Amino acid sequence: MTVHIHPSVDNGVKQGTGHFAGGTLVCKCKDEPVKIGIKGDVAYDHVCGCTKCWKPEGATFSVIAVVPRENVTVLENGDKLQIVDASAAIQRHACKVCGTHMYGRIENKGHPFYGLDFIHPELFTEGGWAAPGFAAFVSSVIESGVNPSEMSGIRSRLKELGLESYDCLSPPLMDAIATHVAKSKAAVAA
Repeated sequence: MTVHIHPSVDNGVKQGTGHFAGGTLVCKCKDEPVKIGIKGDVAYDHVCGCTKCWKPEGATFSVIAVVPRENVTVLENGDKLQIVDASAAIQRHACKVCGTHMYGRIENKGHPFYGLDFIHPELFTEGGWAAPGFAAFVSSVIESGVNPSEMSGIRSRLKELGLESYDCLSPPLMDAIATHVAKSKAAVAA
């Protein structure tokens, strides 16, 4: 049985160039696609098994990375964007026509990841961005319909791809969240 993770990693994780300057994300519409400009390379690129992230057809996981929010610009057809779930912490801006999530923004200034926008780097028209480095929320794929009996095969495939699996975020990202919370508590106590 072939285990499909995501089309951009199924044939191996393609390493970035180390000097990606940014590019253009394009939705899946054939006519008048939404285009988003991104300045600079991505950070914390990973495959994600959560049920909120957009996944292309046939993918078990999404591919997600972050960029500073000031590096994200709607270039074309922004009138086609809508927020998927206004109550979610990450306001995912998706194309109303094709459903592709173009970027996710956190508006809560108290959130540990405020100032970072979440993007799907496989939507770049250019190549060379930083490669996925881990797999997050791996067990969550069960919530999206994967049979639990398939999990050992999925984890084995992720390991073959060099993507350490976590059922949360990677340790550096969890450390960043804990640091933010500790600083917030210290500020309140002071």
